[in-house]
Amino acid sequence: MFDQFSRKSMATNSEKFDTIVGRTTTIQGNLLLLDSVRIDGRVVGNIESAPDCKIAVAIGPTGEVTGDIKAHRVMVAGKVFGHIHAVDRVEFQKDSVAQGDISYGSIAVEHGAKLSGLIIQNKSLDESASGAQAAIQSAQSTKNAS
Repeated sequence: MFDQFSRKSMATNSEKFDTIVGRTTTIQGNLLLLDSVRIDGRVVGNIESAPDCKIAVAIGPTGEVTGDIKAHRVMVAGKVFGHIHAVDRVEFQKDSVAQGDISYGSIAVEHGAKLSGLIIQNKSLDESASGAQAAIQSAQSTKNAS
């Protein structure tokens, strides 16, 4: 019965990536996106999409981001060292690594993904990034108080 689900991969989607950061490329600095991006190289800095854009950020298996990511949709197959805020959906593939707090509308995690941080569902898909950040800070202060 469960066999049919284990063969499906989250990688099958219809996303179109207008920008690709290649495997041998390293970008140092913040990225403000107006189009979807796939990262197979390395980004040291925050990645953020305009609030009204339904932008997707995909971190390929060889990709690595050291910084926060704020986008409509985030897909991780590589490594992220920073907070992730996905307004709509966040997906973690089996060998992905994420160290940082995650806020999301919906989430998919394949067996074998390594997540370290707070996992917080947005109250609604229209919740602003500041509202999610306030929830994360509140949870962290409660955790630190005990």
